[in-house]
Amino acid sequence: MVLAFLLPALTGAIVPLVQHSEGVSEINRFPTVVPGQPLTNMVLGILLYASVGAVVPLTLYLLSRTGQTARELGLGFPSWTADIWPGLGLAAASFGTEFAILIPFTPLLVHHSSLVVRPVVGRVPNYYVVYAIALSAITAVTEEVVVNGYLLTRLEQLGWTPRSALILSLVVRTSYHAYYGIALFLVIPFGYYMTRSFQKHRRLNRPIAAHFLYDAVLLTISVLVQ
Repeated sequence: MVLAFLLPALTGAIVPLVQHSEGVSEINRFPTVVPGQPLTNMVLGILLYASVGAVVPLTLYLLSRTGQTARELGLGFPSWTADIWPGLGLAAASFGTEFAILIPFTPLLVHHSSLVVRPVVGRVPNYYVVYAIALSAITAVTEEVVVNGYLLTRLEQLGWTPRSALILSLVVRTSYHAYYGIALFLVIPFGYYMTRSFQKHRRLNRPIAAHFLYDAVLLTISVLVQ
């Protein structure tokens, strides 16, 4: 199951990395499906990206067969106090930690900008915020259900220690963000907070909320500030 999710994700990460190395300057977060028709492009783009979440029902089904129901995994309608507010704290902690880590590397990234892949949004209408929110929601649910809900649960069943499972989870999560280039290391704090949250509280809703808020803020800002 993890491989079914990981292989397409790795391919999607490697392609922009190769494009960058070959001098492609415009690596867009919102690929153009129908040129010159932004609304149609947005709708079709969301539909295409929705296929990423196709593994979620299968993942939950496989987990249920071994006794891990959605409720036991902490997946369902989110609670403000148990999920959204803690998720906001996790997202803020991720931003803060990444910023602190980034400071000593700033000179390197400034003088060797080619080491960093910067996918762009391009000039799109402000209503593409809907696109940003949809992508953020699909990504958050899919990634946390597979990497936290499925992988960590199966590793625990196989007798892995929480620390070993955490390390493998970080390796998996980091691998499909290869398109960041050298900035790949910035994914580690985020992955750490998401994984430890699930290990400690067994609530998928919480890392899903944090992941959604994290991505939605960044993508919304990218759309509105052009």
